[in-house]
Amino acid sequence: MFESLLYEIYGIISFVMFAYGVNFYYLTYRSTRNHSKAAPTRHVDLPSVTVQLPVYNERYVAKRLIETVCQLEYPHSKLEVQVLDDSTDDTVNICKETVQQCQEKGLSLSYIHREQRTGFKAGALQQGLQDASGEFVAIFDADFVPPSDFLMKALPFFSSKEIGMVQTRWGHLNDDYSTLTQAQSLSLDAHFMIEQRAKSYSELFMNFNGTAGIWRKECILDSGGWQDTLAEDLDLSFRAQLRGWKFLFLDEHLSPAEIPVQMNASRKQQFRWAKGSAQCVRRFLGQILTSQLGLNTKIQAIFQLTRHVVFPLSILQLLILPFLVAAGFNLSPTTGIVSQLTLGPLAYVYALRKIYGKEWPSRIPRYMYLLLFGEGISLSNSIAFLEGIFGMKGSFERTPKYGIRTKQDTWREKKYVATFSWIVAGEISLAAYGIVVLLISLIKRSFFLVPSIAAQTLGFLYVAGLTIEHSLPKGSRGT
Repeated sequence: MFESLLYEIYGIISFVMFAYGVNFYYLTYRSTRNHSKAAPTRHVDLPSVTVQLPVYNERYVAKRLIETVCQLEYPHSKLEVQVLDDSTDDTVNICKETVQQCQEKGLSLSYIHREQRTGFKAGALQQGLQDASGEFVAIFDADFVPPSDFLMKALPFFSSKEIGMVQTRWGHLNDDYSTLTQAQSLSLDAHFMIEQRAKSYSELFMNFNGTAGIWRKECILDSGGWQDTLAEDLDLSFRAQLRGWKFLFLDEHLSPAEIPVQMNASRKQQFRWAKGSAQCVRRFLGQILTSQLGLNTKIQAIFQLTRHVVFPLSILQLLILPFLVAAGFNLSPTTGIVSQLTLGPLAYVYALRKIYGKEWPSRIPRYMYLLLFGEGISLSNSIAFLEGIFGMKGSFERTPKYGIRTKQDTWREKKYVATFSWIVAGEISLAAYGIVVLLISLIKRSFFLVPSIAAQTLGFLYVAGLTIEHSLPKGSRGT
């Protein structure tokens, strides 16, 4: 019977979603355990450091980035800065002029411009690495504003030769700009303070976040260097850790950055992360399963690589629901309520209390926006994940930055504004479908399904609405 098959599929999906939810609780618990990091070692003879700044068409933030890095508190004789510029617009002139100004102050800066963007960001980093003289390599994306004491505080944590990378936490320059930036800031805080913290404390596989971290150059070279993939940071991280290198996360050290302010831009960023992770599933899943790693390390590595699978599963579950409800199937707590509670409000309320302490109630509104954002981009992320799993190629589309810091700053009339995405049609269609599912659930008195269906439906409307609103030429900022 067709409905019986759908019921089995629904049950399997619920079990898988339940597993990811339980793992989130596990990581939250592990992140609260007091484990000491490697003891910082103050170097008598400071090591040489190369700071790499990969740039691609960043006219609004390139100058700020270069000038900020040139203010790092570190002996000039031990510090070199590489501006790795793949730009095709006036960012080239901005970078050249800023580099020259810093060179006149006695700083060691090199400007490397590539005519062909081969390998995208990974290609730029790899080319710069060939000429890098530093024993350690720090990397900052264009939208970051690293504190002046970044190197002096982070380098001492390379106290052991087996530590290959140290990652710092991202701060936010514009988290209060809009509901969209509030949602993303909460998501990033949860990633760093729950996932990264737990994995660092428990010596599980964690990833370099692409920026605001320091690598031991030997680790990069030993692991095969930067390779062409949409998630070059995750790719190198897994290769390094499979070779035995250890990573650390420093939650007390913040590196502020700009959060995407346009829905179309944020969607592209999320798409790249989801597709890049799926590409890494193809590369590493077999290696992990056949490795000599401990069972818990294997399980957590698999959860990390495959976590974006929850997006297509959640959509599939929504599509199946009306047939099951209409047919009168009993969606038991095991396959319904439990998985929703595990992945829903309880999980994040628990996490909010652990991340923000007494301030957690003030973050509840941000959680509501994050819930809508997470549900709404599930279609886009589902497509990205499936493209990555099935090996479909794609270009690295960088996230545009506009130098936004306050609510008075504008972005709509600036260059780089992401174009309208027709995936909105699919999101509106899913929202309409969700309304139908809601009506069927109410008619059949399946009230326990209403909250999750309503959240999905409102999420699709939220993301589609912001995408349309952010594509209009008038106005100064989103909501």
